[in-house]
Amino acid sequence: MPSRPRFEDTPLARELSEITRRRHALEAETLPLPSQTRVFTVANQKGGVGKTTTTVNLAAALARNGARVLVIDLDPQGNASTALGVEHRSETASVYDVIINDAAMDDVVQKSPEFAALYCIPATIHLAGAEIELVSMVAREQRLRTALDRFLAESEELFHYVFIDCPPSLGLLTINAFVAAREVLIPIQCEYYALEGLSQLLSNIQLIERHLNPVLTVSTILLTMYDARTNLANQVAQDVRDHFPDQVLSTLIPRSVRISEAPSYGQSVISYDASSPGSLSYLEAAAEIARRGAPQ
Repeated sequence: MPSRPRFEDTPLARELSEITRRRHALEAETLPLPSQTRVFTVANQKGGVGKTTTTVNLAAALARNGARVLVIDLDPQGNASTALGVEHRSETASVYDVIINDAAMDDVVQKSPEFAALYCIPATIHLAGAEIELVSMVAREQRLRTALDRFLAESEELFHYVFIDCPPSLGLLTINAFVAAREVLIPIQCEYYALEGLSQLLSNIQLIERHLNPVLTVSTILLTMYDARTNLANQVAQDVRDHFPDQVLSTLIPRSVRISEAPSYGQSVISYDASSPGSLSYLEAAAEIARRGAPQ
């Protein structure tokens, strides 16, 4: 009768050992903090690729590691506001008031209960009509940038990172986000249509860079919803790395029940289940972004 394998030789034991190794490596590292604010727009006009999830969890991961982080929720659905546990009912002062009514960001920013150094400017349902209202406004593409630059200049403490969560479209709200940012972070889903529409997004970013924001650059691409068991996911990941070798992070974000569950509790996965593979992956991605620094 063949002997039963020892527990430490089983796939589960190897997985647990790897998770422990990753957690210890993260705990042993002190991440560098940027000397100037890094402003990211998280964008992809394709829906369901993990834009909001990526925004919230990278922000939480960096805040957990000592950075002062601001999330601007520019999506009318307000999912980033929900995940960060901040108030965003229709009567709440929000990013809509900043863009349309010239409210100061200082009057609408809220502290997230997630981490002491994590802040959010929420979105409310009023933002759904902002695209139409912006059409006739003066300097319509610059309104978010003007407000953000003023807020950062007047802030008593340096914000190390700002993440702007975009709607899944290329309208005026997204253009405002591109104009306000210095860096673009593109989440790409490891599935069949991953690269579909990406060329259009990159063309639009180039137009923004040429005409409205000469310092804008695609600095970071993050592969999300990765399933190592499928050949397709591995092929997509390799294709994206071949096309964008300098921008793609080495960290892959796996498909994870914990990542999906966390927003329903008004939390990021970083605080919901810090030791889960999904949480560790976002912590590793945040560490990569911190180590890379801002593009020169």
